[in-house]
Amino acid sequence: MEPVSGRPSLKQARRLVIKIGSALLVDRDSATPRDTWLRGLAEDVAALRARGTSVILVSSGSIALGRGVLGLTAGTLPLEQSQAAAAVGQIRLARAYEEALAPHGITAAQVLVTLEDSADRRRYLNSRATLEQLISFGVVPIVNENDTIATDEIRFGDNDRLAAQVAVTVGADQLVLLSDVDGLYTANPREDPSARRLDVVDSVTPQIEAMAGDAGSGLSKGGMKTKVMAAKTTTGAGCALAITEGSVLRPLAALEDGAPATWFLPHGDPQAARKRWIAAMKSRGEVTVDAGAEMALGQGRSLLPIGVTEVIGRFGRGDPVDIRGPGGAMLGRGLTRYTAEEARAIRGCRSDRIEEMLGYPGRAALIHRDDMVL
Repeated sequence: MEPVSGRPSLKQARRLVIKIGSALLVDRDSATPRDTWLRGLAEDVAALRARGTSVILVSSGSIALGRGVLGLTAGTLPLEQSQAAAAVGQIRLARAYEEALAPHGITAAQVLVTLEDSADRRRYLNSRATLEQLISFGVVPIVNENDTIATDEIRFGDNDRLAAQVAVTVGADQLVLLSDVDGLYTANPREDPSARRLDVVDSVTPQIEAMAGDAGSGLSKGGMKTKVMAAKTTTGAGCALAITEGSVLRPLAALEDGAPATWFLPHGDPQAARKRWIAAMKSRGEVTVDAGAEMALGQGRSLLPIGVTEVIGRFGRGDPVDIRGPGGAMLGRGLTRYTAEEARAIRGCRSDRIEEMLGYPGRAALIHRDDMVL
């Protein structure tokens, strides 16, 4: 099958987030992992990584697996039972991915997050730094909502939304939602025989949003509406999004070979979108750097404490601060990884002395280059 003209290709992906729904991962009757399908997915992940693509998986399934172990009935569970099922299921979910990826020499890591981790800038930066470090180690992060502690007020509620946030957080250029449907249709194809699939969507307009229904599968919380909202989030951050049917044994290989899908096209690229976001923030303080640091910043490096000569203002971790050169000229703006008090304590010191100066370990960079716009 030939790919549709004008739609993106997985071969273009530098950093790819893949969302796996419960209905694909968990057998409905036995409430156990679909091991054969999972091994096929692992083959796809290994093939992507072999050509240099970083991969992050956002996986549902912990509650579905846990409720099977605990013998809980079908249907909506009370909050306490959902949290208990998630606690049991998270162990099984992590083990299933570990066993599927290990034959390919791939290490998996479990990352549990809540909505608060993206709403709070400091926790957002911590999540981002952890994911970046795992990727740099060659690890495949398996991200899931921390259902054991999340309540309705502080939860994403569905992994389409979570996957979109993860894609934005790590600066992914593509997000694939593996689903039980093969894309967005002009109407519900189960009810309207004339409904047609949209192969490429240039922009998420009100008309596109109106096409999305709310129905999901018995195991899945997310319907088409959540997927379109995820597309609205990612495309605005420069990340393309695909919705495709994922039940085949090699779903990503199938998508690459032209399997039916709807691709939502990005606006710009992830780095440019992130830079615009940072530039638009209101500064909470400023740091002055020496000539050596100014030169290093111009070469695309991070700002280290040793290059800082002065710290002004009151700011917390994750707050935007202005960066000024030795003569006071504005160089740029960035999100600081230290509070103002910590920044003053470590200014001018080498990164290997940060723990000595603060009394606890810290990050090497005061402002990382990915969190900076010049």
